[in-house]
Amino acid sequence: MKILVLGSGAGGGFPQWNCNCALCAGQRQGQISAQARTQSSIAVSPDGERWVLLNASPDIGTQIRQHPQLHPRHGLRHTPIEAVVLMDAQIDHVTGLLGLREGPRINLYATPCVFEDLTTGLPLLNVLEHYCGTRWHMVPVGAEQQSAEFEIPGFEDLSFTAVAIPGKAPPYSPHRREQVVGDNIALLIEDRRDGQTLFYSPGLAEVGELELGWMRRADCLMVDGTFWREDEMQAAGLSSKPAAEMGHLPQTGRPGCPGMLEVLQTTLARRKVLIHINNSNPILDEGSAQRALLTASGVEVAYDGMEITL
Repeated sequence: MKILVLGSGAGGGFPQWNCNCALCAGQRQGQISAQARTQSSIAVSPDGERWVLLNASPDIGTQIRQHPQLHPRHGLRHTPIEAVVLMDAQIDHVTGLLGLREGPRINLYATPCVFEDLTTGLPLLNVLEHYCGTRWHMVPVGAEQQSAEFEIPGFEDLSFTAVAIPGKAPPYSPHRREQVVGDNIALLIEDRRDGQTLFYSPGLAEVGELELGWMRRADCLMVDGTFWREDEMQAAGLSSKPAAEMGHLPQTGRPGCPGMLEVLQTTLARRKVLIHINNSNPILDEGSAQRALLTASGVEVAYDGMEITL
């Protein structure tokens, strides 16, 4: 199984277009060692020829242009992206669907909750019906079913399992005030040929025994790396909201809740990768003490263009 990181940043990317915080300004001015990042999305493939997109970032056009694996190959119009799976309905994970409108009808895999959000509060799918259109394949995760295995035609070598996880619905969702099962999912993807597995969850509000059980099945973990600390945005003067209120578990945790670093140390995955890095997170600075701690712990930081083969 091949994994290609198209974008590794959180909403707004890095440096964020309107942000003059120490990290964004430092990157622009060359004062820190830090790579620019587009908004998070990855693609997976069993053979390097056909790809499934996991989330569709607003930066999808730039991401495709920068990665030859996703360039057209056959005829005047072609794309090797044959399906899109959505983890949630967050604006930085779905608006890239509009950037795919010139292509063929989009094979879209999403839960009923996400489908509802994208036909009501943020009606992207309604708009797309005037262009390429979408073909919705329901991922049956909801109140009656916390996880569901599904297949994608043409990708029979890969098994996909969606797992309901704690998180936040977007502000335009009818479920914003009270989470509904299926608002947020993680994916466990297994290569049936050799049993290698990827657990992908760019947004994860907390890790309980259920989530930890799924994570411990994976050879590669690619998980929420949004914030370093719970009060990061507040301390930087960027927002009044703590990480928990934004639906993310920080690396160093919060009172009574182990952080992502502690969680990762309880797993045996041979690759442990943080993705969806917010522009406020000091791990973006490759010379920071926080980045050195990750390196010492065997935890990697995803970057645009990162490739992993399992």
